[in-house]
Amino acid sequence: MVNRELIEVFSEIAREKNVERSELATILEELFLYVIEKEYGDSSNCSCIVNLDKGEIEIYAEKTIVDEIDDYKVEITLEEAIEKEPDAADLEIGDVFVEVIDPRVFGRRLVTTAKQFFAQRLRDVERNYIYEDYANRIGEIVIGVVHQVQRDGIFINIEQAELRMPKNEQIFLERYRRGETLRAVIKSVEVTSKGPDIIVSRSDNHFLYKLFELEVPEIEDGIIEITAIARYPGERAKIIVKSNDRRIDPVGACVGMRGSRIQAIVRELNNEKIDIVNHSEQAEILLTRALSPAKPIQLYIDDDKKYCVALFEDDSLDTAIGRNGMNVNLASKITEYKIDAYGIKQYERIQDDQNTLLSNIENVDQELVAKLEPTGILQVSDLLDADMDDLFLVQGVNEDNLDKLYESVQDFIEREIEEEVEEIEMNIESELIPDDSNADKINQEEE
Repeated sequence: MVNRELIEVFSEIAREKNVERSELATILEELFLYVIEKEYGDSSNCSCIVNLDKGEIEIYAEKTIVDEIDDYKVEITLEEAIEKEPDAADLEIGDVFVEVIDPRVFGRRLVTTAKQFFAQRLRDVERNYIYEDYANRIGEIVIGVVHQVQRDGIFINIEQAELRMPKNEQIFLERYRRGETLRAVIKSVEVTSKGPDIIVSRSDNHFLYKLFELEVPEIEDGIIEITAIARYPGERAKIIVKSNDRRIDPVGACVGMRGSRIQAIVRELNNEKIDIVNHSEQAEILLTRALSPAKPIQLYIDDDKKYCVALFEDDSLDTAIGRNGMNVNLASKITEYKIDAYGIKQYERIQDDQNTLLSNIENVDQELVAKLEPTGILQVSDLLDADMDDLFLVQGVNEDNLDKLYESVQDFIEREIEEEVEEIEMNIESELIPDDSNADKINQEEE
């Protein structure tokens, strides 16, 4: 009767915690072995069987039959064994006797200890359920409620689970408030001593991918693929899309009717500007599209080195580079090409610098230049492309005079840049400040 009542009490608690019956039986078996260990110091020779359907708890202890007892936990005399179980009369010294232990012998201690142990094991089971659930959902978007905001991260509740979004997984410009509902993607799940550590992210590229998958059915169906994503979370992003059906325009599908699909994603990401790039197998076309909204007038592409020089009209260079280099950097990431962007005048000047004879540069060691000429090093570009170890093989070239040559070349290049900046500043000033003749004309008109 005691066994059934005890099982019913724990079954009710287990139902409240959504613990499966098989798991409950295991917990109860571990519980009684734990109580035995607390009571006797050892439970290695004991076993417990719990039958939830019949409401039965059976505890067994294996003991060796001996003449004299040294350890009551693992030994028993034949007389005691026969007293407990008459069939033991067939046993001999050295045989194993299985003693049945009545759970009631533990008295009230059982109830107190059981509650503590059971509560701890339920927490462990709950944590394990949460871990297994979320470990299988990595990459999914979840919706939770912010319940704690700290300097280094925020904590989000979803039913019994607590999820963590560290500072580096947040969108930089967003401010989160306790009680607000938040979307994020599950990034990783790890086991810790305090339970599962579930990391979610809003800044990860995969979050943007999953948002597109939610808003654009063609992506979920596999008709449209997102082949690359690059982001400055909360500010700007570029994605490359391709269609597996020629009849469907991938960019148009992602934008949606009157921009409905893309706008839903932009609002979710704190107005993050998103450029959608149509895929192309031709590097020139792909790079041109990736650099949008700027339009390069010339591309010099090295496919082997994955390198591209993009030339723009001087007045559109700022747009090509973008604020803090954002546009060209994102284009570089999604295409996997290193991209250097130049204005036409700037590039022409660089080319002129590269083609300048070393002998024409001010303050260079002319004797050293003469020694390098037979090796084919005549221009600035020859020197910059040369391997330094090869240069040291030339007679009369050493570390000191070669360093001075590099310094002179660097001064030449930087001086040219400074002169260009000064010229631009002078042009700007001349546009802002009217000349004397215009000033006189204005004064005359006022009079």
